[in-house]
Amino acid sequence: MKWLRLLLPVFALAACGRDAALDAPVEVMRESALALRVTATGEIRSAKATPLAVPGQGWSQRQLEWMVPEGSQVKQGDLIARFIAPAGELELTKAELDLRRNVLARMGKEIELATAQDKVGAEIAKVDVDLGIAERYAGADLGMFARNEILDAVQDAAFLGYKHRTLEWQQQQTGVRGGAELAVLDSQRATYDLNAQRRREDVAALELRAPHAGVFVLNADWGGEKPKVGASMMAGQEFGGLPELAALEVQFALTQLDAQGVKVGARVKMHALGRPDQKFSSTVSWVAGAAQARSRQNPVKFLLMKAVIPAEAVAKYQLVPGQGMAAEVYTGESGKGLSVPNVALIAEGGKTYVEVRSNGAFSKREIELGARGTARSEVLKGLKAGDAVVLTPTANMADPDAKRFSAPTDGSRGGRGGGMRRMG
Repeated sequence: MKWLRLLLPVFALAACGRDAALDAPVEVMRESALALRVTATGEIRSAKATPLAVPGQGWSQRQLEWMVPEGSQVKQGDLIARFIAPAGELELTKAELDLRRNVLARMGKEIELATAQDKVGAEIAKVDVDLGIAERYAGADLGMFARNEILDAVQDAAFLGYKHRTLEWQQQQTGVRGGAELAVLDSQRATYDLNAQRRREDVAALELRAPHAGVFVLNADWGGEKPKVGASMMAGQEFGGLPELAALEVQFALTQLDAQGVKVGARVKMHALGRPDQKFSSTVSWVAGAAQARSRQNPVKFLLMKAVIPAEAVAKYQLVPGQGMAAEVYTGESGKGLSVPNVALIAEGGKTYVEVRSNGAFSKREIELGARGTARSEVLKGLKAGDAVVLTPTANMADPDAKRFSAPTDGSRGGRGGGMRRMG
């Protein structure tokens, strides 16, 4: 009898375990219309937009002084933004100073050349007079003069003739050299004049006006920041745009986990943030070829996609670019079928199993999954309508390290998600 007393607690624990297993929650499989969906938030953009760049030339520096609020309706010719260019005004002053210096340098060179020409001309005139006198006495009667005076006169005539030719060559070279120096100054003047003209145009281009009517939208830089009053910008830099309201679309991003199964043509339900009553339907029109991380701080990769907004929805709800939107993307839809909660799935050896309760007994059954959701998964094979699937399988309870198909949290996915929904 003593051994019987020792076994009684064991029998009691076994009975409790069996009762606990029998009380495990189950879900009875039934066929129903299934839709796999995920949720995301995005922003309205225009597929066709007129780009607006910071006015100016040559990447000159600008500072934003004033602009209309983003989202404002503008008409053709309306002032959108005004800039100031302190550095450009300083460069213009330098260019005009260089131009004035060039004018003064040319005037000085002209005076210098004129003085040199006059000096050589005076020397040529003096030589001509001396040469005339020498030639006149060189033809006189030799008997009237001493022999040494005759030799000096003849020598002076030859020397003065050579000097005359030298001075003429010097005068010619002075004109040629002076013309070349003036040409250099003229070339510099053309360069300075062009630079000054460019600086004047650059300083004058400080206003940005609307080329046509539309809604003003600012462009964000690579860091996601939009221009603000007082910010320094470069001429030619993208500043904003005037999107066409007839070609609006929503761009949103899903994590790689949530984007599984999303393809072009998938159904999308959207509404403006905070206005669930403004719901309308569309389809995915574009999906990026690869997922990318949005920042260095968050390694989670997101897949970009777009959906076109119907024109009637734009007119009815007065949607504008830059407006936030909530989207519900259907990654997979089918007729009647079976789905099972992810918490009931067991992964072992590359295969998927569930525990099925039948007549008070439990058995592990291999199944084949189809479309996956963050809460439920479609069952292709292994289960039939009426099967009772255990939501807390004993294999998972006994082995805490067993791989389970529970839905990841928002923090682990880096975004929001939905699940499999029964329809009908």
